[in-house]
Amino acid sequence: MKLIDIHTHIYPTAIAPKAAASIRDFYQLDTREMDGTAQTLLELGTRAGVDRFVVLPVAMRPDRTRHINDFILEQVAAQPRFIGFGTVHAGMENIAAEAEYVMAQGLRGIKMHPDFQTFGIDDPRLFPMYEAVSGRIPVMLHMGDKRYDYSHPARLKHLLELFPRLQVIAAHFGGYSMYETAFELLKDTNCVFDVSSSLMFMDDGVAERYIRAFGAERMAFGTDYPLWDPVVETNRFLQLKLTDAEFDQIGHKTAERILHL
Repeated sequence: MKLIDIHTHIYPTAIAPKAAASIRDFYQLDTREMDGTAQTLLELGTRAGVDRFVVLPVAMRPDRTRHINDFILEQVAAQPRFIGFGTVHAGMENIAAEAEYVMAQGLRGIKMHPDFQTFGIDDPRLFPMYEAVSGRIPVMLHMGDKRYDYSHPARLKHLLELFPRLQVIAAHFGGYSMYETAFELLKDTNCVFDVSSSLMFMDDGVAERYIRAFGAERMAFGTDYPLWDPVVETNRFLQLKLTDAEFDQIGHKTAERILHL
């Protein structure tokens, strides 16, 4: 089966192990230690049977945004199996200009992690960026965490009402650690979801129920490397009780459609 992993993170070699460890600490998870490098992603992803990887950056500071976007551009140029997203920060002086740079350089979307970046996904400072990318490239948002409100599904519902042409990929079934709330708030919206950082927390049959309620055409495969092992997460996905058509849709077709591959 063809697989596109729509949710991975890589870091410069010099800081990758520290960055990967900080993610594990943030979520207070005792998961397998992976170094967060592109090489390890390729090795584990190949072993898992993944064909291509969407690599996602996050800017923790406004002044580091262009540097981080240029790192992703370098990685995509060096590795044809990588599909790059850019990032932005609400504290930037000209956020729309950075979005235009991301699109002009050929990156396929924009990624934000509101809980890391400490701003709400419906923060008005982000509106010029949303306007710039609406109808052009998708925005992937980390979604949900009971400890914070920045990425609450209610904020995404509000955002989609404000920007009806905006294509959003709502990570983690739309609400990490608050899946039922996410389902109730987002089931009738036009966003797409990924399965990353979720399957291990769901009882038997729950993932299939959400997938069929949302529709497989609104779901995409993702592993959230280096927080989780791509081999283990791919196996979790392939063990779901889905049809061949659903596996194909989630495994690669949804990503191909929304990323215009």
